[in-house]
Amino acid sequence: MKQEINTYNVNLIEKNQLNISGKGDDVLWNKAAILDNFVSPWNTDKKSEIIFKALWDRENLFFNFTVFDTEIHIEKKDDSVESIGNSDRVELFFRPDDSLNPYYCLEIDTCSRIMDFIAYPNRNFDFNWDWPQNNLKVKSSINADSFIVEGSISIKSLKRFNLINNNIIETGVFRAKYKKTQNKTFEPTWITWVNPNTETPNFHISSSFGRFILQE
Repeated sequence: MKQEINTYNVNLIEKNQLNISGKGDDVLWNKAAILDNFVSPWNTDKKSEIIFKALWDRENLFFNFTVFDTEIHIEKKDDSVESIGNSDRVELFFRPDDSLNPYYCLEIDTCSRIMDFIAYPNRNFDFNWDWPQNNLKVKSSINADSFIVEGSISIKSLKRFNLINNNIIETGVFRAKYKKTQNKTFEPTWITWVNPNTETPNFHISSSFGRFILQE
């Protein structure tokens, strides 16, 4: 049976009006549809609420994660890929098509550190690749009951990588939540918008993507 495709409508706003502060407090966010149906098919523990929003203004795609979690794990050893990869973070993956050859990954922790890389089938990652300079902006904040990761991606860069087709962006929306285990190590719980229907956690698979639909 063919998997039903999750969709999310990205509403259009006027150009150059939305301010990215890292606090998600611009009133224009009220125009965004709310995406909150996240799941962790591989873990039955109670999950923190996640509210995701996106908007666009023909020049930028804006995104906003609000995660209601106060137990945040950040590895601050350095700013390396490994350190970000061992921290609580939110993730956006984009692909031109379901071949995943290639696809593009943005993983962002609560300190606005970005792990951006290009990927190919079978988990072939190139961490030397960077999203084009000045085409990605990210800010974040940590509050009493939540953290927020907010940003913008230029439409120009998305088109450059053939990621917009008929106003559709094929997108994965994810979260990695690290918890301390009994032996004092930290292990991740993997949370996703789209259930990829895999036996073990795997976002690097075509069934983990949904569709953002850019509204006119």
